[in-house]
Order: sequence, then structure tokens, then C-alpha cells
Amino acid sequence: MNFSAQWTRRGFMTGISSLTAMILGSRKLPAASLSSSANGSPVTGFGQTGNVYEELGVTTVINGQGTMTMLGGSLMRPEVESVMALAGRHFVNIPELEVAAGKRIAEMLKLPPDYSALVTCGAAAAMLSGLAGILTRDNPQFIRQLPELTGMKSEVIIQKSHRNPFDHQLRATGVRLVEVADRDDLRKAVSEKTAMMHFSNFANAAGQLKVDEWAKLGKEYKVPTFIDAAADTPPVSHLWDYANMGYDLIAISGGKAIRGPQCAGLLIGRRDLVSYALLNNSPHEDTLGRSQKVGKEEIVGMVKALECYLQENHDVLIKEWQHRLELVSAEVSKIPGVTTKFYVPDIANHVPHMEIRWDKRISATPREINAALRKGKPAIVLSTGEEGEVLSLNSFMLQPGEDRIIAEAVVAVLKAHAS
Repeated sequence: MNFSAQWTRRGFMTGISSLTAMILGSRKLPAASLSSSANGSPVTGFGQTGNVYEELGVTTVINGQGTMTMLGGSLMRPEVESVMALAGRHFVNIPELEVAAGKRIAEMLKLPPDYSALVTCGAAAAMLSGLAGILTRDNPQFIRQLPELTGMKSEVIIQKSHRNPFDHQLRATGVRLVEVADRDDLRKAVSEKTAMMHFSNFANAAGQLKVDEWAKLGKEYKVPTFIDAAADTPPVSHLWDYANMGYDLIAISGGKAIRGPQCAGLLIGRRDLVSYALLNNSPHEDTLGRSQKVGKEEIVGMVKALECYLQENHDVLIKEWQHRLELVSAEVSKIPGVTTKFYVPDIANHVPHMEIRWDKRISATPREINAALRKGKPAIVLSTGEEGEVLSLNSFMLQPGEDRIIAEAVVAVLKAHAS
């Protein structure tokens, strides 16, 4: 599997092209529900129109690409916004709040008895603080000296096929990444310097050592295992599956399908390792993670987002997402030479997707069609393959009625390039 395509799912490579939206015109947002403050009083000055982005001259888009960080992840539920506003009305001891929130999250997810959770500043922050905690444990000197590793273990084992831009978070701790290809390589790589074994779950298909075997080998070699599962919900069971497999630490994004705050994530794992991660994180000073601040509002919002996510009827949602794609398919397929195909990625953004392809009767490439959609009013963001070979979309970030807008826009652009 091409790893640049996998990175695209996480919003790395395709996000770069999203910067072009900065120069496009804005799309009007409904103002009625947005022009009042949290206490119900009218907003004056900035925000009084109900569209803060338009006031700043920034484009809003219809998101048919998915939960991409470059596009802002997902949209929070109203319930999450409400409890975040409540959280903002008081001061609180942040470490105490983190521990209490972690306990509540562990209970909601029915994690193993010795597991807890930590709300972090996104999944990437969970990776950094989780590894930092493994390296330092509760040693104050080690915590202060990171990324200088004198006295600590200094290597993390990773499959060569799992290398990707997100392992920058691991390298930031000062460790050396030791690449392996198979079980024999792993056996030879484990040494007294080995701090952790890292697994990028969206790369599961590409590596020889699979997700369940990696956890078992970690237990065999008595080395903590960490899994980056940032975009692995849905299915909802992935919130606890990896803990039950035996992974010592798991990173999950809070601002993707869970629809929590965009700047929030989860570090799930052994209670001792989670506590060490907190010691290496904000609000503690002189720590590697001090810059990765997560506020009281985001911590509380993450708890509420999980509560809502666990209560959803996921089967009904999947049917709705598929129905939206079928509506688009029915319209674009009327154009001679245009075909569609439905699929669901095995891992990461595991929701219905649709490819749109066409023959030589359409003179434009998928990238040219995508660029035209971005320049439209409203601006629409879909996906192209890493080589620009196909136009594709998913619908689980669409708002009501946006599927019809996409269908009309795609039909219009394709027809404009039809021979």
C-alpha cells in the first residue's frame, strides 16, 4: 500500500493543497444560531454577522474529504459546545481534572482495570507525551532533561513500512528509531536500549508484523507497545479493542469522528504510563510537552464527546452516509462516460467512500475538476488520488443538504468539460 495515500487520510499530504482555499471567496453561513453569545446576549463587534470566517476574509468549504486536520477535523456537537461553555466559567486544578476525566473515560469505555486515559492536545501530542513518560517515568531529572537521554533508554523499534511523517513526534523526544522488517529483525533489535515498540495502525496492511502480533511480541520481550490509532474510529469498538489486545498505550484523535474539540485527543493505556505522560505534559513546567496545552474546556468537552459518540446508532449513521453518496452517484452517473464505485477503507476513516471516474469524453483530469470545485461558490473540497488519478469523496462530514449541492456542482463542472 502506498503510504503517501495513507498519510492523505490523516490530512497530511492533501492538506497542503487545501491552502489554496485561502484565496477563494467565502461561503455564507447561517447567522441565526451563531450571532448570540453563550449567555444568550447579542454579539457585537467581531462575530455580529454570524459568520466569523467571512468577517476575516477566510473561505468556508463543504467538506467531502473527511476528518482532515487541515480542514479543521470535524464539527463539534452542540452538546459538546454547551459543556465547554460551562467548563469555562470556573477555575480548576488541571492535573486533578485530567485524572478525574481519565477515570470517567476509562469507565465509559470499560477498559481493563489497570488502564486509564489522558486528554491530550490531539493524537500527535499523545504520541509525544506517551513516549516521554515511558522514557522518564516519574524521575524529575529525566523529565527536565528531555530530549537529552543520558541515563534513559534511547531506542524505539518500528517497522520500516510504518515510517511516516507522524513519527516526528517520537523523534522529538530524542530517541533513535530502529527499523525492522520481520520477526527475526525484531528479535535482533531488542536490547537494553529499547524503550518502546511503535505501531502505526493505518500501515497494518503494509507490514509483515500485524497489529495483534505486535502487541504479543511486546509482551514476550517485555517492551511497552504503543499504537497510533488516531483516525481509527469508526468502528466504535476500536476505542477499547487495542487495550484488550494488550497495547500499553494508544493514541486516538478527539477531533475526528468522535467530534470532540479539534485540539483534543486521547492517550489510553496502562495507568502508570498514563500518569507518567501527564508529568511530561502541560500544565507542568520545564517539560517537553509544556507547549501542548489542553484546556479545561477541551478536557470536559472530550468527555462529553465520547459520551455522545458511544450513544449514537452507528448502523443508522452508516446507512445515512451511504445514502448521501448514492444521491451524488445517481446524478453524476447520468453524464455519458462517468461511472462511480463505492468502497470502505479497511483502516482509518472506515466509512463509505465513493470514486468518480470518467472516460475521454470528459477532457479534464480529476485534479482539474477538484480545483474547479474549490473555486466555486460554495467552495467544495473533495479528494484526488496521490497521483491525481481519481476524484473521490466521503459524506460523513457533510451537513444536511450538502450532498445535493455537491451533486449539482460536480455535474455542472463535468458537463462543462464534456465533449
